[in-house]
Amino acid sequence: MDRTNQAISRRQFLQAVPAALLLTGCSDRKSQPANTAELVFDHAYPLDYAAQFTADCYEGGYTLLTIPEAKAKFLVVPPDAATVDGLPEDVTVLRQPVENIYLVSTSVMDLFLQLDALDCIALSGTRAEGWYLEEAKTAMEAGTIAYAGKYSAPDYEQILASGCSLAIENTMIYHTPEVKEQLERFGIPVLVERSSYESGPLARMEWIKFYGILLGKEQLAEQVFARQAERITPLLDQPSTGKSCAFFSITANHLANVRKGGDYVAQMITMAGGDYVFAHLQDEGSNLSTMNLPLEDFYAGAKDADFLIYNSTIEGAVASTAELISKFSLLADFKAVKSGNVYCTSQSFFQQSMELADFVLDLHHLFTGKAAEGQGLHFLIPVN
Repeated sequence: MDRTNQAISRRQFLQAVPAALLLTGCSDRKSQPANTAELVFDHAYPLDYAAQFTADCYEGGYTLLTIPEAKAKFLVVPPDAATVDGLPEDVTVLRQPVENIYLVSTSVMDLFLQLDALDCIALSGTRAEGWYLEEAKTAMEAGTIAYAGKYSAPDYEQILASGCSLAIENTMIYHTPEVKEQLERFGIPVLVERSSYESGPLARMEWIKFYGILLGKEQLAEQVFARQAERITPLLDQPSTGKSCAFFSITANHLANVRKGGDYVAQMITMAGGDYVFAHLQDEGSNLSTMNLPLEDFYAGAKDADFLIYNSTIEGAVASTAELISKFSLLADFKAVKSGNVYCTSQSFFQQSMELADFVLDLHHLFTGKAAEGQGLHFLIPVN
C-alpha cells in the first residue's frame, strides 16, 4: 500500500472507530460483574509528603485517586468487585488489572520497574534509544513494549489495537489538548500525572504509592518508598555544611537555565547540607520549575559557588571544563572551575525517579568531602 492509500486508510479508521466506541463504551472491553454497589468511605490513605494527589479508601477495596490540580478522579476497582452505581460524571473507573498501558511520562517508568510491573506497559511514547533505564530499553528492543508515537502525535490505531486501558501522560499533553480529547473519545482514560510538581524528593518518590494503588501493589510500594526515605531522613537533622552550589545548563540561546528556589533539585541541595545559590528565585505564578537567566546574572549569582553541577539532561553532557568554558568563557573565572569542583549529571538522572536518595547522598558526599575520600557517586560525573 502506498503512502497516499495509507493516509486514506488511517483517516477512514479514525472516522469510523470513535462512533463505535461511543456506542459500546470503554467499560465493555472487559466483562463486568452484573451486581452493583455503593461506595462506603473507610479511611483516607496516609501520605507523608506528596501533595499533588490524595487517595480515599472505601469498603470492598475500592480506592478513589484524586489529582486536584488536574481536576481528575479515578476510582480503582478490584477485579471481581461489583460495579458502583451513581458515580459522578467526573469520576473515571479503572478496573484492575490495569494493563496494556500507553506510557508517555518518562519519569513514571522507574516506578513501574520498582513495582515489578513492566509487563503492565504495552506502549511507549519514547523510542528505545530515548530510554536510559536498561529494562525499558531492552523491552522495547525485544518488542514487548512498542513505540506508539510521542505525546503530541500518538498512533491511535496502534493504541486501540493493543487493548490499551490507560494512557499516562505528563502535563505536556496540555499543549495538545486535542490529543487528550481524542484518546478519551476513543474510550481510553488519560491520567495526567503531576509528580514533577512536588516540591521535594520524598514527595516525588511517594508517588510510587499512587501506582501501587493503581496496580494493586500497595504493600510493595510502601516498602520501596520506606527504604528510600530511610536513606535520606538521617540527613534532615544535620546542620548546613556551608558549601554553596549552582545547578544549571547553558542553552543554545546563550542563557543559563537554573532551578527555582522551590524546585525539588534545590530542595535536595539543601537536604544534603548545601546552600543553593539561586534559592531566592521564586515561582512567580508560572508553575515552571526552571527559568532562564542572562549570563551576566548567572555570573553574579554563581561565580563564587563552591560547586557547579551541569544538568546534562537538557543540553547534553559536557566532557571537560574546556568544553564547558566554550559555552560561556567567563566560567573560567568561577571558583568551582578553578578548584576542580565541577560535576555533570548522568543522562539517566531524571528517568531514575525512585533513586533520588542516591542523588541527595551524592551531593552530601560532595559537600562533606566524602567523594574525595573515594565515596562512590551514582549520578554525578567529575568534569576535569
